[in-house]
Amino acid sequence: MSETHVSTEDHHEAELYEIRLKGHLDARWADRFEGLSFTYENDGTTILTGPVVDQAALHGLLRKVRDLGLPLISVIQVDPKQANRPDASADTDHNRSKKETNT
Repeated sequence: MSETHVSTEDHHEAELYEIRLKGHLDARWADRFEGLSFTYENDGTTILTGPVVDQAALHGLLRKVRDLGLPLISVIQVDPKQANRPDASADTDHNRSKKETNT
């Protein structure tokens, strides 16, 4: 009888992505993009940020963006260390943490 070994190389943690859209995505769509935060930039763009488990999930998110009809500007994988940097020009919506909303 032989043993089956499962490779741990295929099990990755979710990667952080930033999806930039032209236009401001209405907050009513937040449930469609569960787990992602919305940031509204002064230049009229929306940035969706959050963990994405794999490429299939990323393509699913991009399909949702396409279905809403908002132009896609960029998709980038973000270094988690850079994701926490303060951005004074950003105006985040309902997904702010308690720490941010209590000030």
